[in-house]
Amino acid sequence: MNHPEIRVQDLHKSFGDNHVLRGIDLEIGQGEVVCVIGPSGSGKSTLLRCVNLLEEPTKGQVFVGGTEVTDPDVDIDAVRRRIGMVFQQFNLFPHLNVTENLTLPQRRVLRRDKAEAARTAAENLARVGLSEKAQAYPSSLSGGQQQRVAIARALAMGPQVMLFDEPTSALDPELVGDVLAVMRRLAREGMTMMVVTHEMSFAREVADRVVFMDGGVIVEDGTPEQVIGNPQHERTRHFLSRLLDPAMAEVEEEVEETEKGTSDRVGKD
Repeated sequence: MNHPEIRVQDLHKSFGDNHVLRGIDLEIGQGEVVCVIGPSGSGKSTLLRCVNLLEEPTKGQVFVGGTEVTDPDVDIDAVRRRIGMVFQQFNLFPHLNVTENLTLPQRRVLRRDKAEAARTAAENLARVGLSEKAQAYPSSLSGGQQQRVAIARALAMGPQVMLFDEPTSALDPELVGDVLAVMRRLAREGMTMMVVTHEMSFAREVADRVVFMDGGVIVEDGTPEQVIGNPQHERTRHFLSRLLDPAMAEVEEEVEETEKGTSDRVGKD
């Protein structure tokens, strides 16, 4: 592995009595693509949000590019300029056109002049295949196009690291492919990426490593072939079987409900 671009040490996060992250240790090397998978509530998104301090950890340390994000004296705004974040929802300004959505953060945060910001916006719209939409407004774009604009906006800030939180989960199935194609391109360009996703085909094809989380801990961490193709833990196998075969998951749920009902009746008897 190259020197770690992201390093997480003994990370804990609690929301009241809910202990969501329970001692996470993780390193992501420069240029690595790491996909984080796991059931709902496993702590995946919380981990991602702790990396750029959108959520403040209860305990532990996070380093990005050698800078400790969790240091109370850190200039978090300076650190965040090196981190691109793409959410489930696109968070575009509806009253601004595509170019304006890309230039506004450059001018306000990076203090770029109008011409440089516009040039950078055009370059990154081309990277995501949306040059022809430069003057369009978000309401006229499909969900997939809006997400690609959101990716272009993050790239326009010149990040060293890109964080993706379920970037395709809000999209109709036929729109997912174009977004994943952009992410594949970024991976080929050597962008360091941490991706929370349920897209197993993307994880198999693009990820250098797959991390499976459950119950606030990392259960497995390895290559896609190891974690998805030959999981070693029962929790991983159970999650993947339900994800890859939804019909079987429905049968299992019916069986579980039947067994629960039977046990309840026996208990009452």
